[in-house]
Amino acid sequence: MYFAGVDLAWATANPTGVAVLDADGVLVHICAGRDDSSVLAALRPYTAGPCRVAFDAPLVVTNPSGQRPAETALNRDFRAFEAGAHPTNTGKPEFADGPRAARLAGALGLDMDPFSADVRRAIEVYPHAATVALFRLSRTLKYKAKPGRGVEGLKSELLRLMGGIEGLENTRTPLRVTGHGDWLSLRRQVRAAGRKCELRRAEDPIDAVVCAYIALYAERRPSDITVYGDFATGYIVTPTLPVELHPDRPLVDRRKHLDEIDHGCQRGAARVAPFDQRGDHRTVDRADQGAHQFDAHRPAGSLDGLGNRLGALA
Repeated sequence: MYFAGVDLAWATANPTGVAVLDADGVLVHICAGRDDSSVLAALRPYTAGPCRVAFDAPLVVTNPSGQRPAETALNRDFRAFEAGAHPTNTGKPEFADGPRAARLAGALGLDMDPFSADVRRAIEVYPHAATVALFRLSRTLKYKAKPGRGVEGLKSELLRLMGGIEGLENTRTPLRVTGHGDWLSLRRQVRAAGRKCELRRAEDPIDAVVCAYIALYAERRPSDITVYGDFATGYIVTPTLPVELHPDRPLVDRRKHLDEIDHGCQRGAARVAPFDQRGDHRTVDRADQGAHQFDAHRPAGSLDGLGNRLGALA
């Protein structure tokens, strides 16, 4: 079984990252594309059999304005961590003819129902929320280029994300990326980057790895996954936000906290390697926030070359 992640641009004018993990959580493919044909070409070798493909893009959008119920529910939990989702509706040009992710999932013949028992499925995910839950972040990592953020700060945050991803190798749901030459070369490219556009080209494949890991995590740890929304109106799948985590109070003993997590004493994400962050504890009541636990069914080139491919998308 393969677990794919797609950091999908809502329009083909921007690049899309693709990553694929095997059943053991080993990174087997990472690349970038732009149009639908290139994204489908990257995914097809891994989706003919049992698979789960996680799209960082809406699969189901039916509301004519405002935001979907899924976004409302997720934002209640994650907005304080600066990980709220952007509103999605059919009034936006990107969704006037249906979501791009749904067209790709349809072309691959994937079932988009998050509660389906089909062995070949697609789900919608949101990496910002996932990294808050997985890495116990008090705020999202600031690696997205925005006004006022300099190159060195963006680079530092993107390297922190890569370090967190690499640290997942030592968890009960391991992700193994450091043995893949493309990943190592991607890290070198990030370290050497001197311009925002160079970081931007690396960002999409890295986010795609996070998406692929969410797909794997949902399969291996269904009791630690939350689905916000539903198939009828749109949904987002993410590792459950730990009730102990709060954006304003730091952890007193983070290592002890992680040890407890790894031994199943607390809900949420897996243990990660020491991470330079501010996190914290507080019990919060999320019972009335409209989230549903995920009842998962068994759905079952060198990076120098990747760098060239990414460069061609600039």
